[in-house]
Amino acid sequence: MAEQPGPGATVDVIDLLLAQHARIEQLFRDVLDAEGEQRRQRFAELVRLLAVHETAEEEVVHPFARVRIDAGAEVVQARLAEERLAKQLLVRLAEAGTDAPDFEARFIELRDVVLLHAKREERYEFPHLRQATDARMRERLADAVRVAEMVAPTRPHPGVESASANLLLGPGLAIVDRIRDAIRARLRQPA
Repeated sequence: MAEQPGPGATVDVIDLLLAQHARIEQLFRDVLDAEGEQRRQRFAELVRLLAVHETAEEEVVHPFARVRIDAGAEVVQARLAEERLAKQLLVRLAEAGTDAPDFEARFIELRDVVLLHAKREERYEFPHLRQATDARMRERLADAVRVAEMVAPTRPHPGVESASANLLLGPGLAIVDRIRDAIRARLRQPA
């Protein structure tokens, strides 16, 4: 995940999420530019960032936006549907691996879905959140996002897009994901 200030640092939630969107976009470019092991590593970094980022948005940002912005329920429902599609594509891509013959075509499809989703958040959700909150509330939301990211699953889990599903299932999924990550990292280490 991109370097971020820890809890308590003065950061606006919207600025935090915009920085993460920029990092995600950069990782999409990095994966396409890389080959072999470097591509696999960049893709693994992207998978983790997307999973953690979306979980935090689903647990913190979207529930807040649902009740605080005009037409919040409709805006959030549309973003959650986009997130579900992106997670489904990401799971299929991760299962096939970066060496799959159709990886690049499927990866570009994922990139287009994710970046369109980010642009829609930036257009339909973030400006309204900024108007509906003061600086202190946005700082508290940023702190909450960072805390949610610390305990979020590191892999996408389609169907777990609501705040309640994330809070109910997320901790268990996060433990399983982090154990799986540790095992895979150990297996990749030289003997």
